Amino acid sequence: MSTKCTVIVGGGLVGLTAAASLKHIGHEVIVLEQAPRIRAVGAGIGLWDNALREFDHLGIGPAIRDMGIEQNTWFFNPAGDPVRAPGYTDSDHRFLLVPRPELNSLLADTIGRDRIRLDAHVTGYTETGSDVAVHLANGETLRTDLLIGADGVHSRVRKQLVPGSDAVTHSGHYAWRAIVPIGNQNSESTVLTVGHHRTRGGYARIARDQTMWMVNQFDAGPLTGTKRERALERARNLAEAGWNNGLLSLIAQTPEESILENQVTLVPALSRWASARVALVGDAAHGLSPHIASGGTLGIEDAGVLRSNLTAEADLEKALTGYEHARSARFDTVREHSAAVEHASDAVEFAQRYAAFSRWMLTTAPAT
Repeated sequence: MSTKCTVIVGGGLVGLTAAASLKHIGHEVIVLEQAPRIRAVGAGIGLWDNALREFDHLGIGPAIRDMGIEQNTWFFNPAGDPVRAPGYTDSDHRFLLVPRPELNSLLADTIGRDRIRLDAHVTGYTETGSDVAVHLANGETLRTDLLIGADGVHSRVRKQLVPGSDAVTHSGHYAWRAIVPIGNQNSESTVLTVGHHRTRGGYARIARDQTMWMVNQFDAGPLTGTKRERALERARNLAEAGWNNGLLSLIAQTPEESILENQVTLVPALSRWASARVALVGDAAHGLSPHIASGGTLGIEDAGVLRSNLTAEADLEKALTGYEHARSARFDTVREHSAAVEHASDAVEFAQRYAAFSRWMLTTAPAT
């Protein structure tokens, strides 16, 4: 089906993808982003084949592959021993690592930057039988046929659609990451370590001359010192007897202002994802812990499934109901896998549970 207008609240990765996907099927899209520029929260994003298929559908898959670096992941224990679960293959461990700023810029160009309004603060909406009135902080009201909430874990759209669904902190779980020049690092290296004290992290080449490093810890305890000192303290859990000196060196050389530090925040399972004219996508619907490295990919899946349902079903409410049922059922299983990976006791168990998740995600991905 086609609507006169679709408003997407949120100009991050999934909001921009949803806008590009719906523009592709004839929607007049408007993206409302509260920041003064197109945002790119985070350092890099892993895109699995199920996400890349949506970009292929939009005609921008080749450009995205050109900007990223393919990863074929092996895990390591703190002593540096490589680990991979038996019975799984490279296809269960392969994804594309892409710099977020470049990806979001490409998506903005695909949509048309004239369709993106910056410094646009949405305060709420009023849904009627014929349209949705989107209310902005400057007093303006936009009327639209379809409203998409892609405004992250602290979504205003979700707060109104599902009262009492505020995001919650993943107690004690913190993540640190940055993009830095490759320098003396082996440009082909990809190191992901499952370490002591529930710490995980590593580094990977993200572009021709850049490396992304990342460290996360569950039950991190009190945080003391600078961001760099806090990241180094956790990274030492990943380095025994000289192993992973490369990671320690990358962190030590990163300027303090370049380090992203986040308390991980989760969105609880929702009683609904949509109404007759409003739908949630991405972190607004299912904000996940980053330890399964697929939140962005699954959000891009959301956009593809939404596009597919709107194409196949002329009745808007029925199309959104079909989207909601498909996605909420899939995420019931995603959450089970996420918990299993989180509670893996060591690198061997982590490798097994992670490979089981990635194979399930790839082999059950919707055909859109």
